[in-house]
Amino acid sequence: MTRLLRLTTALAFGALSALPVAAAELKIGLQDDADVLDPAQSRTFVGRIVYTAMCDKLVDVSPDLKIIPQLATEWAWSEDGMALTMKLREGVKFHDGTDMDAAAVVATIERNMTLPESRRKSELSSVEKVEAAGPLEVVFTLKKPDVTLLAQLSDRAGMIVSPAAAEKLGANFGSSPVCAGPFKFVERIQQDRIVLEKFQDYWNKDNVFIDKVTYLPIPDSTVRLANLQSGDLDMIERLAPTDAAAVKANAKLTYADVVNIGYMALYVNIANGPRADNPFGKDKRLRQAFSLSIDRDALNQIVYEGTAVGGNQPFPPNSPWFNAALPVPARDVEKAKELMQEAGYDRVPIELQVANNPVAQQMMQVVQSMVAEAGFDVSLKSTEFATLLDEQTRGNYQLSRSDWSGRVDPDGNIHQFITCNGGINDTKYCNPEVDRLLNEARASTDDAVRKEKYDAASVILNDDMPIIYLGHQSWIWAMQKNVTGFVASPDGMIRLVGLKKED
Repeated sequence: MTRLLRLTTALAFGALSALPVAAAELKIGLQDDADVLDPAQSRTFVGRIVYTAMCDKLVDVSPDLKIIPQLATEWAWSEDGMALTMKLREGVKFHDGTDMDAAAVVATIERNMTLPESRRKSELSSVEKVEAAGPLEVVFTLKKPDVTLLAQLSDRAGMIVSPAAAEKLGANFGSSPVCAGPFKFVERIQQDRIVLEKFQDYWNKDNVFIDKVTYLPIPDSTVRLANLQSGDLDMIERLAPTDAAAVKANAKLTYADVVNIGYMALYVNIANGPRADNPFGKDKRLRQAFSLSIDRDALNQIVYEGTAVGGNQPFPPNSPWFNAALPVPARDVEKAKELMQEAGYDRVPIELQVANNPVAQQMMQVVQSMVAEAGFDVSLKSTEFATLLDEQTRGNYQLSRSDWSGRVDPDGNIHQFITCNGGINDTKYCNPEVDRLLNEARASTDDAVRKEKYDAASVILNDDMPIIYLGHQSWIWAMQKNVTGFVASPDGMIRLVGLKKED
């Protein structure tokens, strides 16, 4: 009740008196708080949800996972695959009133490639240079062919920011972000709310029917749902699967779900600082034993009410990129014990950090119980999600549970996590052969060739196990009945263009 009262108070406090009485305000409950609101630096899933309202990209992804126009209206590859030319939308303004043009695109991409704090460097590593070929035309010249570039530009690497604001704020851009999306930044109070308001000069403003949106981080799924049921929230993301039936039975609410393109996984500290110096980080046999002691199907049933599927790769079993020669393993405690004996251990202590939301914690409690039978003494360390990611980056962890929301191109689910210089390679795993295979997959336009490369890499990764994949969940949303126009997308984003809140 304390959290409910605090949330209600926060909503009342955050109201903007300047808005007209009839203004449509949307309040969205998020599972976590976003990290820094700078597309160059951020990495959280909820940050991407906020960006979907605030920062338009060069291209977007449709619900059927096709690349579609956004700030770029058309594009073409050169015959040799070494250049990508994009034509930009006319009349687009940033939230500070400056023009979104070719010069702004060049400045943003160069910032993503050179800012010391940027996490987009590996996503754009194939880009040699980007140049303005006219006021509304840009050309990306590549070091080598990279078929994944378009997909990278459909996410944070392709979010174009105001050069004036970026130059003024530098690495502190996230304190007052300026983009070209349908909503502009108003305020942020860490762990409490992010407030945006409709940008009146948005290029597609006639299809924006919400005047103000407030995002509220509420890690507890039960509290999140209670606030939706009471009317304090209009919409929530990542509804707990155990609450699906209650929402479907509530005549005042609407339920939506879709299987996602990402994964749930455990990240092992292989070589990220002093905390990697432990048996689990040094001996792959222990990691293999840990994986074999987990019953992935049981996890799906116990925690996700059958809405998730077990997995052992960065691609779900129904994906064309999944390596069928490496099926999801059945639980084998005896084999796990044999591997531990080979490694010279009867029992191994492990600290596992997990986000402070009930679903993730329940999942890790089940895993904790399962692996104990094989000889792993797991202690759980609960922390706020953005803090968890920061600890991963710093190497201040031994084993860490985190989700990846997935990308439309397979490269986005693997390259930046596994390659030696990957932008979010928190495990610091480095295998030149894996790098070679994944870089060659990036360079080919032949899906059959790419599949061979990913399959070969998956064999190595399945043996080394720097990341222990657990499965693939569904995105589940719930909203008030008067919220209409929402389209569930496998990328998990909440797109507000076209969405309405009826009186």
